Amino acid sequence: MKKELHPANYRLVVFKDMSVDYSFLCRSTVETKETVKWEDGNEYPLVKLEISDKSHPFYTGKMKLVDTAGRVDKFRNRYKGRAEQKQPEQQ
Repeated sequence: MKKELHPANYRLVVFKDMSVDYSFLCRSTVETKETVKWEDGNEYPLVKLEISDKSHPFYTGKMKLVDTAGRVDKFRNRYKGRAEQKQPEQQ
């Protein structure tokens, strides 16, 4: 295996979702300057996240439903005349 191909600093890191104040401990090679004291009393590097599975709309069930049928109808109405002009009438 080639030397220096993989990151050498693979360690435990705390990831914190800032929107819901949820944290989890995981192994990572991400570089960070901040640290935080974890539940076990040890200090770990901290990575702040904007979104995680605890705040993402898909995983929380708060996803907005998009009115795709309305969009399709709007598209068809907009280009209705153009499609009729290109297709010759068949008898």
